[in-house]
Amino acid sequence: MIANLELYRAFYWTAKEQNVSRAAERLFITQPSVSHAIKQLESELSVHLFHRGPKGMRLSEEGQLLYSQIELAFQVIESAERQLADINNLLRGELRLGSSDSLCKHYLLPSLGRFCNDFPHIRLDLVHGTTPEIIQNIKEGRIEFGIVRLPVADSSLTILETIEVQDCFVAGPRYFHLTQQPIPLSELSANPLILFSKNSSSRRFIQDFALSQGVAIEPEIELASVDLLIEFAKAGLGISFVTRQFVQTELATGKLAEVKLTEPIPQRKIGIALLKNRRLSSAATMFLQQYLHVEPGRKNGKPFG
Repeated sequence: MIANLELYRAFYWTAKEQNVSRAAERLFITQPSVSHAIKQLESELSVHLFHRGPKGMRLSEEGQLLYSQIELAFQVIESAERQLADINNLLRGELRLGSSDSLCKHYLLPSLGRFCNDFPHIRLDLVHGTTPEIIQNIKEGRIEFGIVRLPVADSSLTILETIEVQDCFVAGPRYFHLTQQPIPLSELSANPLILFSKNSSSRRFIQDFALSQGVAIEPEIELASVDLLIEFAKAGLGISFVTRQFVQTELATGKLAEVKLTEPIPQRKIGIALLKNRRLSSAATMFLQQYLHVEPGRKNGKPFG
């Protein structure tokens, strides 16, 4: 049977200091408590660990044997404690998160840049994917949290709402004649549409919205990247469905124009998804609270940009 760790701690510091009083100071306990702990350990091990004399505590042969092993053990414990302190103080550790390419580029990247500059010793592990893929990675423990488009219905997750975004249809010069005034969704659907791939939340969102208006829409082209959606629209290959905040430059310079609908597209929210009852690392907690400005119970994060 292994003795109580505190008994070994009293023995370790007494052997190291060769003095009960100094060991008591190290342990922030009284001298009698240290003496009692050593006697209890000697009793449990059935050996004499010290020779007690006027010049202090000198290890017996058995005590020297025990100390040689206990010293190694406490060095390992102290090293582990220092490493944990480094993690808590963000001197080491890992930030594991997930996001789609578009949300990473337009929403996450500025905050990640500031965080990595402030804490250069924190390793960044960023997983890319669609919202369903990000959620699966959270459940499997691959990442601690993910940036996702809402709504997400999953009882195993906590969702922290952040910013609102507005989706829209955009077109290049070839289709600028459709941008002069709002048109019905049914008229828009007669033109070549460029949408995200089927497993994306954006694709499901716009198709569900269209069906709620009595219109079934199918893409002429399917793409997995918002940058390609933008470039294909600019090239005149069709009308792309994108987040308006992601094409501000193209709209301002006239490379794209918004195709407005008579049926307004609802706004959507960006959220932080994390597993319920799972404690976040110090790095993840710091990033969410100080860089994305979200925390449990808070509804809105930082404004876009």
